Parts: sequence; structure tokens; C-alpha cells
Amino acid sequence: MIDTFAVAPHLVALGIAYVLAIPIGWDRERAERSAGLRTFPLVAIAACGFVQATEGLLATHPEGAARVIEGVITGIGFIGGGAIIKHGTSVYGTATAASLWATGAVGVSVGLGVHDVAVVISVMTFLTLRFLAPLKREGGGDAGG
Repeated sequence: MIDTFAVAPHLVALGIAYVLAIPIGWDRERAERSAGLRTFPLVAIAACGFVQATEGLLATHPEGAARVIEGVITGIGFIGGGAIIKHGTSVYGTATAASLWATGAVGVSVGLGVHDVAVVISVMTFLTLRFLAPLKREGGGDAGG
């Protein structure tokens, strides 16, 4: 049982996860994708929140913490799967799905206190979405992102 009510440390972590997800969500919103500016920060804070909420209970049980993280990864994969649409021979939404998964990794990283990894994931995801899209062949693979 947790015997303290300490909001501030969690607000900082959740705030960092939220802020790191905004550029990714902004890119998807700007591209008019199925998930956008509201979804990505929510995924990041939820992933961070699951890790933070269980850290006190599972501090001495790394296998339990690993199970929580595994569940978060699986759940975000399920959400991302909902963003993928197959239409004829084209598939749409895979970049959005992968971005959701990366945003979950940002949240988990922040929740674990590995902020440098979270920043790198956020920056690399944003840069990939912004600068590799023009190199993508139209009509093939991830046609709609």
C-alpha cells in the first residue's frame, strides 16, 4: 500500500511525457491523420502513468514491472492497429500506428526516468514524419501515413 500522496513528482514526469508527444501529434494533425494533437499526448501520459502508478508497488519486483510495460506496449499496439486501414492494394495509417507506438515508448521512458531516451525517441519520430514523407513513393506501402 502506498502511504504518501505525492503529486508533484508525477506531474513533472507526466508533463514531460505530454510535451514530448505534442510535436508528433501536431505533425499527424497537420497531415489530417486519424490520430492527432489530442491522441498522442494522451498516449504518452497514459503510458507514463501506468509505469509511475506501479513503481512503488513493483520496486522490488522487476518481473512485475516488466509485465506492466509489456501490457502497455501491447495495448498501444492494439490502438495503433485501429489506425491502419487496407483499401484495395494500398495500406493507410501505418506511419500513424508506428508513431503511436513510438509515443508510448516516450511515455514509458519518462515513467522509468530515462528522459534522454524519451527525448531522442520523440525527436527522431518527429523528424522521420516531417522529413522522410517527401521521399515516400506515392501509392505504395504506407500510402496515407
